[in-house]
Amino acid sequence: MIAVQTAALTTALAIAPLVQPEGRPKIDTSGMRMEIALQRGVGYLTAAQSPEGAWMAFDKPHPAVTALAVAALAENPTIGRAHSSVRRGLDFVLKFVQPDGGIYAPDEGMQNYHTSVALMALAAVNDPQHAKTLKNAQEFLKKLQWDEGESHEANSPWYGGAGYGKSKRPDLSNTQLMLEALRQSGLPADDPTYQKALVFISRSQMLDSANDQPLADGAADGGFIYTPANDGESKAGTEVIGDKPRLRSYGSMTYAGFKSLLYAQVDRDDARVKAALEWIRRHYSLEQNPNMPAEQAKEGLYYYYHVFAKAMQAWGQDTITDAQGVPHSWRSDLRMTLIKQQNPDGSWVNTADRWYEGNPHLVTAYALLALQATMTPPAPSPTKDTTATPAGGKSP
Repeated sequence: MIAVQTAALTTALAIAPLVQPEGRPKIDTSGMRMEIALQRGVGYLTAAQSPEGAWMAFDKPHPAVTALAVAALAENPTIGRAHSSVRRGLDFVLKFVQPDGGIYAPDEGMQNYHTSVALMALAAVNDPQHAKTLKNAQEFLKKLQWDEGESHEANSPWYGGAGYGKSKRPDLSNTQLMLEALRQSGLPADDPTYQKALVFISRSQMLDSANDQPLADGAADGGFIYTPANDGESKAGTEVIGDKPRLRSYGSMTYAGFKSLLYAQVDRDDARVKAALEWIRRHYSLEQNPNMPAEQAKEGLYYYYHVFAKAMQAWGQDTITDAQGVPHSWRSDLRMTLIKQQNPDGSWVNTADRWYEGNPHLVTAYALLALQATMTPPAPSPTKDTTATPAGGKSP
């Protein structure tokens, strides 16, 4: 059925420009191109699913990649949560439910990452029979968050963050993924998890006025780095500002941080939100992971597209104006970028293979989730608002 629909759309797209009267404006085929891209991506994933219902990583069926594929298919309007590929995929993921409530492969040490994407899949499928499993996964993620329970008080740079698991230091990537999963699965906005996370998120921003960590002293950049833990780390390395080396902010973490500020209900007039938005305006691009060094510019590109789409969706405006005053329809820009990059078999893959983006199963799930985020308005925002700052930190 998917192949028949795709063929029909492709035919319609091919003939559309030919039937227009002379001198008339061309028919806007962007919607059809978007639908074809989605159909082809869905076709690739459903064909790539293993007999046991899984998608692959490290040459074996993998719960995390499967969970992302399940979420992508369940959120697709032409497939939906009741499709056999979705049901079979979720059944495979649920084989990894652990006695502690987490959903992960015990031998990989990535409890937060695995459970977060599994929770996103459960939220996308939204089946009442899995309500207890969903609730247990939420509670497991909350317990993984670094806080007083692990002897990290609010003045610790680890406080409020999440890492791959309890033995791993926290980072913004895992923290934003945890928040994405908790929010999608309905955790109330006044849950303390968000406010604890906000402490860590603020310390990941290169903004002296709101960050009490030495790594941000004198910084006015507004972008985000990978982690403030252990004196800080950026996957983009460092840059020299004046005569001082400083951790370099970059696109995927900045959009992740911006999105997380919004999820934590930080006021839009807050200095952190405004500084992050200005960074986005200065570095607006879909050709690369912005502000990464040139030799790394394509690394993490599809992860970037995913957080870009979710962040802009959360921001709720259709247009972003760059630092040169040029307005951009982010939805259209992202759609056209991903349509151009799709492979003939319907997949997407990153030739700059870092962070597993050489895996077309993972990358196609990222691309579909990003495309589908351009189709939907932001989720209703909870009424609770906060302008909380890091404990013992600087006021924005």
